[in-house]
Amino acid sequence: MNKKQKNLLIRIIIATVFFIPLYLISEDIIHVDMPKWALILLFLVPYLTVGYDIIRKAFLGIKNGKVFDECFLMTVSTIGAIALGEYGEGVAVMLLYQVGELFQSYAVGKSRKNISELMDIRPDYANIGKADGTLERVDPDEVEVGTVIIIQPGEKVPIDGVVVEGTSSLNTAALTGESKPREVGVDDTVLSGSINMSGVLKLRTTAEFGESTASKILDLVENAASLKSKSENFISKFARVYTPFVCYAALALAVLPPLFSMITGVGMSGYASVGALWRDWILRACTFLVISCPCALVISIPLSFFAGLGGASNQGILIKGSNYLETLSEVTTVAFDKTGTITRGNFEVTAVHHNRLDEDKLLEYAALAECHSSHPISLSLQKAYGKKLDPNRVTDLQEISGHGIVCKVDGTDVAVGNEKLMNRLGIPFHYCHHIGTIIHMAVGGQYAGHVVISDALKEHAREAMSALKEAGIKRTVMLTGDAEAVAKQVAAEVGLTDYRAELLPQDKVTCIEALMKECSGRQKLAFVGDGINDAPVLSRADIGIAMGALGSDAAIEAADVVLMDDDPLKIAKGIKISRKCLRIVRQNIAFALIIKAICLVLGAMGKASMWVAIVADVGVMILAVLNAIRCLFVKNL
Repeated sequence: MNKKQKNLLIRIIIATVFFIPLYLISEDIIHVDMPKWALILLFLVPYLTVGYDIIRKAFLGIKNGKVFDECFLMTVSTIGAIALGEYGEGVAVMLLYQVGELFQSYAVGKSRKNISELMDIRPDYANIGKADGTLERVDPDEVEVGTVIIIQPGEKVPIDGVVVEGTSSLNTAALTGESKPREVGVDDTVLSGSINMSGVLKLRTTAEFGESTASKILDLVENAASLKSKSENFISKFARVYTPFVCYAALALAVLPPLFSMITGVGMSGYASVGALWRDWILRACTFLVISCPCALVISIPLSFFAGLGGASNQGILIKGSNYLETLSEVTTVAFDKTGTITRGNFEVTAVHHNRLDEDKLLEYAALAECHSSHPISLSLQKAYGKKLDPNRVTDLQEISGHGIVCKVDGTDVAVGNEKLMNRLGIPFHYCHHIGTIIHMAVGGQYAGHVVISDALKEHAREAMSALKEAGIKRTVMLTGDAEAVAKQVAAEVGLTDYRAELLPQDKVTCIEALMKECSGRQKLAFVGDGINDAPVLSRADIGIAMGALGSDAAIEAADVVLMDDDPLKIAKGIKISRKCLRIVRQNIAFALIIKAICLVLGAMGKASMWVAIVADVGVMILAVLNAIRCLFVKNL
């Protein structure tokens, strides 16, 4: 409980201690001879103790031209009740309202905790070794790419990097939601925001601080609340229209019925005097105002989304705004990239066939042609060659999108790519019956053989597709640039409903648009990818989901949802979280509006006292808030 909440709790306790005996005296349950003016002054003590901030906000709202809010409703109704002699009810309304505010503040704090815990990943410093063997602490912003930094046990990793010396266990829970430590050694990639648990590590930084994983996560989380969902926008618009309407309705309720009775004489017999008539209808109007306060909607709806975002982030699923959370709940079709999304992206050369050159020489040509690329297939060719490469040997390099690369190596023409490239160059080639990515080679204008590169499925790829079906996803489609045979095999292994193979980057956008047209009504399509070439598709889909650990910066920037541990199983969990959140939002809207409508009618008819009004208002708000914070508990979905 924070300082502000403690202060409000103390005020509520003090006001309650004063209020209870005063109420018993005012109702003559405890008989004490006391002048009326003294009783009023004593009632003002608990009233002002617990409600001075509400009254202050109401007057500030009037001063700033923002009259119609819950503070205005509570102030007018309680002052009206006290002015009409209903001291106990007036104070009780303010007291119980503040009890509801305290409860709501605690609930919001609880939901914020999940997100604020992420802020602990923000590093305060980076260690750089000095010539005399000591460590110098510097601001992470000052560390350049390629600098070697030292992370000691218990310290946060300040900047993304690659281990150049040492082994250790890393706590990555703040990034991925996974409590199991990750073992790292030389050449392993380490993400900022991780906590070094054991040995000393030396990292060579691969990004500036502002571009590191921790900074990006914090930026995503801090900006998520600024994007309102359709439900939140509806509530904001609803409150702007609803609050002035009920204020004018209450004014009409206070003035029109007694005027009508005075003019026509209808209903006058039920009142001892004209004063009693006016008093009754003004009290009904005050009760009407208390009942009409839209706290349950105004508070619980944003809280539901905020709790949903917090619960998801705690599971390693970063959703960039509540509008995306709402859209995610409507997804019925999920399309996937293959490499790095369904498969690990850890390509390995498994065979070299029909080679007319020495195998090492063929791999040397392939590695040199691909030495300027960081694509997993290029890296696998470089790794298979296994020797140091001199990029200066490569000239006239040209990358042909969706086909491959042509260049000169030591002045010799070299072509590295797929069947399309061979056909384009008019070079006869041998078909390969092996399943995998087939890289055909031509050297000096002659076919030189082909290299077979295979990729393994991600650990949870099959379970992810099963989980999506259980979550109600009707269609799962893979979009890949790989050959038909590879795509067919992978689709069958993981249980996809459909696939599209041999696609260029622009073809993926066309496929996504076609799939989106097949979605009817409120049905949405999500695309999951990780590469730079996936960025246009991630932007075009209704919801873009990026792999955050190994995904490219462009993909993470274009996506609406980021999976921090690259686990495809989290897609189904994210959809379930979003649907649970939207169910709770709709429950709160329906519940609040139905109860409000019933109580407003009863209040206008004089069948509901101000006690009933405050129970209806605070009670509905507390129940709605309790329902909203269920969004936090999503671990076992």
